[in-house]
Amino acid sequence: MTARDVPFTKNIAEQVMRMPKVKQKTSGCFRTQKGAETFCVIRSYLATMHKQGTDLFESLIQTLQGSPPQPSFA
Repeated sequence: MTARDVPFTKNIAEQVMRMPKVKQKTSGCFRTQKGAETFCVIRSYLATMHKQGTDLFESLIQTLQGSPPQPSFA
């Protein structure tokens, strides 16, 4: 409780899974397995870029232009 560098909660995994679950609930389901996989890949990429502090809109534009910015794994 006194260590300031430890996150208050451990639900980062829960936050990551929230958006696909909400999408599934609002639309009723994903229509195909491929559609669900594609949604999760795009969502995962955007979550990673967000955590690294990049501009998500710019990242999407660059991706659609054929030169997606790569996340840093260091």
